[in-house]
Amino acid sequence: MMKNLFSLEGETAVVTGALGKLGPVWIEALLDAGASVFAIDLPATRLSEPFRKLESLHGKMRLTLGRADVTDRESMEIACRACIEHYGVPGILVNNAGIDSPPGSNGAGHRLEQIPFAAGREILEVNTLGMFLTTQIFGTPMLSTGKGSIINIGSLYAGVSPDGRFYDHIESDPPFLKPPMYGASKAAVVNLTRYLATLWASRGVRVNTLSPGGVLGGQDSAFKRKFCERVPMGRMAVAEDLFGPLLFLASSASAYLTGTELVVDGGFTAW
Repeated sequence: MMKNLFSLEGETAVVTGALGKLGPVWIEALLDAGASVFAIDLPATRLSEPFRKLESLHGKMRLTLGRADVTDRESMEIACRACIEHYGVPGILVNNAGIDSPPGSNGAGHRLEQIPFAAGREILEVNTLGMFLTTQIFGTPMLSTGKGSIINIGSLYAGVSPDGRFYDHIESDPPFLKPPMYGASKAAVVNLTRYLATLWASRGVRVNTLSPGGVLGGQDSAFKRKFCERVPMGRMAVAEDLFGPLLFLASSASAYLTGTELVVDGGFTAW
């Protein structure tokens, strides 16, 4: 029994934001554990190389890409129907779609007092309201089966403020600011997780948050040095560090766990 505790054989999983940085990480873990995956991303988003590799390795029978917008109910309802027609009612939902703005992502920035209202609204609409809408649409069929695991992807910054000193070496005018609505949106995700978990616990659907710390992926050397000096384990996370936590939350290994935030940060928030 113990060796099968993390098995997802026969399960269907849904992953939003499938073509982003972390989407393929979650998809790879789920596929390797035996699940079939219905992946979702925006119609205009180009196929990423990591996603192509997973598609090539596992085949389109086990990995299907649907095109939809997490802020658009009609497109998400169409995606949900396609998922059910192709694989059946999903038992796992990974709410991964989100907006972040790392340094240099768009070549522009703002001082705090100049940040446009629309920029903050877009982050909240995707990261928080989009997660809620997706849960409404894909969680409802789960309730009809009496089982399911919903995993909302949070962030280190759901619980602490970004340290501006990580970025002060970057030449930028105005100086780079982590978008203030990013952390706020992820804090809201953690609270919504608790709300949904308590509402649906008696109906067999568990809801938890998985909040990664800094994940290695193209950051400049000065940032990596400063960030790693702040982490008790002395390094940033890599993809393999996230596989186990995701599978724990997705599988029967966490059958009595709901409404919690699992922070995978190398000890960052312990200091």
